[in-house]
Amino acid sequence: MKINQLSVFLENKPGRLSEPCEILAANGINILTLSLADTEQFGILRLVVKEWEKAKRVLEEAGTVVNVTEVVALEVADRPGGLEDVLKVIESGDINVEYMYAFTTFSKNKRAILVFRFEDADRAVAYLRDHDVNVIDSVSLYQNLK
Repeated sequence: MKINQLSVFLENKPGRLSEPCEILAANGINILTLSLADTEQFGILRLVVKEWEKAKRVLEEAGTVVNVTEVVALEVADRPGGLEDVLKVIESGDINVEYMYAFTTFSKNKRAILVFRFEDADRAVAYLRDHDVNVIDSVSLYQNLK
């Protein structure tokens, strides 16, 4: 129930962000969602793409440092309090969230999709499923997006 996320390490300088985007575009790889975090010297561009293995290969061939991380995608009710409901379940299970971000599109059933990086993804997935939170596998994720 986990999906693979690419973490691309970038020097924090003008023009560095467009480089991996150009490489992916040139290879026909669409970015489904992303997040960018920075420090003074480096940034981490986190990406979810359907063809993650190809994306990793073409980025590395271009000299980019890439790490693959397992993350979890959850469907959340698209209404006030929808995120809060899921966070209460996560907190009740004493599950640590390292970071999260949202998809730029909604699922076909009009629910928001959020990406979570948990300290212990396997335990988080089991707990969330036991508490009726819809954890999305990669196949369903790609089919479910608009």
